[in-house]
Amino acid sequence: MSAENKQKIEGLYAAFGKGDVPHIIGALDPQIEWWEAENFIYADKNPYRGPEAVLMGVFGRIMSQWEGFTVTPEEVLDAGDTVVGRGYYAGKYRQTGREVRAQFAHVFKIRDGRIVKFQQYTDTAQFLQATTSP
Repeated sequence: MSAENKQKIEGLYAAFGKGDVPHIIGALDPQIEWWEAENFIYADKNPYRGPEAVLMGVFGRIMSQWEGFTVTPEEVLDAGDTVVGRGYYAGKYRQTGREVRAQFAHVFKIRDGRIVKFQQYTDTAQFLQATTSP
């Protein structure tokens, strides 16, 4: 099962790269618990519970507030029911024109083929700086 979990997360990253948000939301368990990194710009509603909350509170804001936002995994690690993705975010915040290129680590917990928990780790200071007017 663990190889399937790793493939599921690799497919999730590929879907994000194509802008296929329905695929991403479809991979989430109805009871998902989604945690943005502490002090991250979208951690204000932690934890997001349910796919709709993730869609509106995270992906909706990213799509409306960022230009060319990318999530580029460099490595996806298989740990059975836990899968870890490591890579970089990049994009330009529309309101300030400031760019980020920040490392991330994502920890996904998977049960019965669905993502039941997500935890993000990233350089929150870069995002705060990008979203703050000079």
